[in-house]
Amino acid sequence: MKIISFNVNGLRAICKKNFLNDFNSLNADIFCLQETKLQKGQEPFELEGYYSFWNYAIQKGYSGTAIFTKEKPQNAFNGIGIEKFDTEGRVITLEYEKFFIINVYTPNSQPELKRLEYRMMWEDAFFNYINSLKKPVIFCGDLNVAHEEIDLKNPNTNHNNPGFSDEERGKMTRLLANGYKDTFREMHPTSVKYSWWSYRMNAREKNVGWRIDYFIVSKDIMPLVIDSKILNEIYGSDHCPIELDIKL
Repeated sequence: MKIISFNVNGLRAICKKNFLNDFNSLNADIFCLQETKLQKGQEPFELEGYYSFWNYAIQKGYSGTAIFTKEKPQNAFNGIGIEKFDTEGRVITLEYEKFFIINVYTPNSQPELKRLEYRMMWEDAFFNYINSLKKPVIFCGDLNVAHEEIDLKNPNTNHNNPGFSDEERGKMTRLLANGYKDTFREMHPTSVKYSWWSYRMNAREKNVGWRIDYFIVSKDIMPLVIDSKILNEIYGSDHCPIELDIKL
């Protein structure tokens, strides 16, 4: 099974680029998008051969997630069941016979960590949510954190900036200490690859980036992972797609 995750930073905008060609060439079994920035009825396409699931933010042009899957799930759920976290369209869960797949777009802590308190509450709520599920979990998306210094180009100058604060990194450390695995780092312990680059100062051309997009799996199914990849060659957004190949 091939699963793709991609923060598209505006689905209508990326569709004016090469997105549909990339989508078709990747030929994923499950394709998860973050930051679609759509409202209901604004979906720019229907994809033949895929079931589509959407979660929209109340605020127009903001956040939002989508999943396209070849195999129809047993159930589909939006959000995590807590109203203050479920107005921004950040989570979609699909239930299959043997596992859950969750697409998540984690809130950014914002400049000067103005939204850090909300982010910390979100982290606890999402952690409790995935722990409540009764099957193995695969969750993917833009988690808005670089966990270790290897995961960003300039760790020293970014310490305690959004995405590299001690608090955010600590929540990822807790997650990985409690039954979950960062598939890319498990498969590629010393690899330096990034999944997001600022639009400023030619950051992508210089590869001054961050690894903030992840496939996380329950530890029990980590042995089924074939590979976890970062697809740097695909453009169109300030992120690039990531890929999980797994025997399920």
